[in-house]
Amino acid sequence: MNAGADVTRTIPDRVVVVGGGTAGWMTASYLKAAFGHRVSVTVVESSRIGTIGVGEATFSDIRHFFEFLDLKEEDWMPACNATYKLAVRFQDWRRPGHHFYHPFEKLPSVGGFPLTDWWLRNGPTERFDADCFVLASLCDAERSPRRLDGSLLDRGAIDGGSTPMGLTMSEHQGATQFPYAYHFEAALLAKYLCQYAVDRGVRHVVDDVEDVLLDQRGWITSVRGKESGEIHGDLFVDCTGFKGLLLNKALEVPFVSYQESLPNDSAVALQVPLDMRERGIPPYTQATAQEAGWIWTIPLFGRIGTGYVYASDYCAPDEAERVLREFAGPAAADAEANHIRMRIGRSAESWVRNCVAIGLSSGFVEPLESTGIFFIHHAIEQLVKHFPDAGWSEHNRGMYNSAVGNVMDGVREFLTLHYLAAERSDTQYWRDAAHRPMPDGMAERLERWKVQLPDTENIFPYYHGLPPYSYMCILLGMGGIATSYPPAVGLSDDTAAQKEFAAIRGRAGHLIESLPNQYDYFAQMRKGSLR
Repeated sequence: MNAGADVTRTIPDRVVVVGGGTAGWMTASYLKAAFGHRVSVTVVESSRIGTIGVGEATFSDIRHFFEFLDLKEEDWMPACNATYKLAVRFQDWRRPGHHFYHPFEKLPSVGGFPLTDWWLRNGPTERFDADCFVLASLCDAERSPRRLDGSLLDRGAIDGGSTPMGLTMSEHQGATQFPYAYHFEAALLAKYLCQYAVDRGVRHVVDDVEDVLLDQRGWITSVRGKESGEIHGDLFVDCTGFKGLLLNKALEVPFVSYQESLPNDSAVALQVPLDMRERGIPPYTQATAQEAGWIWTIPLFGRIGTGYVYASDYCAPDEAERVLREFAGPAAADAEANHIRMRIGRSAESWVRNCVAIGLSSGFVEPLESTGIFFIHHAIEQLVKHFPDAGWSEHNRGMYNSAVGNVMDGVREFLTLHYLAAERSDTQYWRDAAHRPMPDGMAERLERWKVQLPDTENIFPYYHGLPPYSYMCILLGMGGIATSYPPAVGLSDDTAAQKEFAAIRGRAGHLIESLPNQYDYFAQMRKGSLR
């Protein structure tokens, strides 16, 4: 595993990405878009290893990735069977038949208090999501966020303003929230980005990496392919998935498990072809609670992706597959099951020496809130922001590792809340879920949330992609933790709040009447008549 060459060059301008898939090709295409010919990029991927494909749903921030690459929706979405996602729908987490949404929509405020405080005092219905957010009703009605001419619903339809909702930054705890994300086929996106990257000069090597060569300092000098021999570089990006071939195996960077608070360690997935015109394309990812975990349902143009995420201590793989097939119905009879053993947690550091891990090799929490693609996108942006200089500054590495670690630790806490707050208690899995150990600092924050709904001052203190209203949705929707409104809300006139509740219903009703369903929208897009 050793070689004598000095890896340090005047400018670290040779990047070798080991592993393709979504992480590898997102990384290569973004680096090429950022640096052009000034940095050479090589992707080495095996023809035998496919994309896991559990990351087919995203955060709304992902649109910035496509904008950076100057890719228009009408170009890439049909090629990836992509659809819009307005929210996550949680089904049966409180009790069978109950559902609520976590939408991509900024929460309104009245009198200096979030509308959810007024809802706790005197909401018009039992549906906090439909009372406080426009998008919840659009999800129930299965509407597209865009009209058949391609125009996007106005910001005024969401928050009462008058400015059109444009492609502006969606900032953590900021004033703007873009109203949708995407569903797509991960393998098709990887294929699309591969062509994008190769067309712009990325070298594509299809080979199996058999060895990772290190110098006397422990820096990577090259990787050795079975057919291609040694491939040299300055910066190596590990996109080899859960096996962490470079970072964890060659450089022996330890892995920090999240299993204590997030016990789900396995999944089984199916791709189920369906007539989506007849079925309809719901504009949300659905997470349906089961006896030992939950099932995702992701609607695409032409099929659904579905999978059972479960804890192996409570459920065997064959039982999980049986439950999933029964849930998916007769259309899944011939679908091939993909069983996945998940590594839940993160590498102690994601950038060590001249190796940066992006994707599953860096870390992963279960796909409950569609964070896998978000982690990849965030890591790539941080790599560009902290790209190494000639001296390989330790400060750049340190800032990168802090940013990536904080994002994953914060999402871990947010997902832990889902299980602690779920009212469901009909199986041992769910009874145990309510008493799982919490990450450091979460217990104190949880006690505060019981008397004051989450805000910018009392959620996980570092950027992790989730604003306070996301925590509010989970607490109010899951129903297992009692919350209250501030005394000031109880002492104040609620006339303005009741007007806002009525206005939200009115705006939702107008949009339901004026927006098309998703199938009609994407059929129109495929005809090329949205341009």
